[in-house]
Amino acid sequence: MAIDAGQLRKGIAIYLDDIPHYIVDMEFKKPGKGQALYKCRLKNLRTEAQYERTYRSGDRFETADVMEQDLQYLYSDGEHFHFMHTESFEQHSLPAETIGDQANFMKEEMVIKAVLLDERVIGVVLPNFVIMTVTHADPGVKGDTASGATKPVTMESGYTLNVPLFIQEGNNLRIDTRTGDYVERVNL
Repeated sequence: MAIDAGQLRKGIAIYLDDIPHYIVDMEFKKPGKGQALYKCRLKNLRTEAQYERTYRSGDRFETADVMEQDLQYLYSDGEHFHFMHTESFEQHSLPAETIGDQANFMKEEMVIKAVLLDERVIGVVLPNFVIMTVTHADPGVKGDTASGATKPVTMESGYTLNVPLFIQEGNNLRIDTRTGDYVERVNL
């Protein structure tokens, strides 16, 4: 199926010169005048090489046939992230650079969507929101609370983000995986 550059999104697989590529990251730019630009970080699925390309709004691409499958995140050994298929118990691994910043929002035993091309895992898609536990939070400083003061906290994955002053260690927080921002405190 052919798509326009405006339909490119992170996690889509496309063919460039008959070679499947995975869009690792994407940034949209609209200059003051002229066509919109789509700056894509692409991963060649044959050589595993990553590079950046910029496309204009009129460019067209052929999509690669990919499937999504539920996998359970098992663990990371520092270089690779290991997953298990929830039904067949088959194990897969992905290099840490493929996971990238998504590792900040992954917990062991979490079920995620894996993107497969030709029966091979090429990436993961996290849910839009995850619930994680605060493992370290300094006490909030009383005083300038009228301006919506925040403080940094560390989550169970090691990720640090700014939250309102009332958040304490042990609180469960809903985090937006697309932006990395605090959404709300959750009672479990």
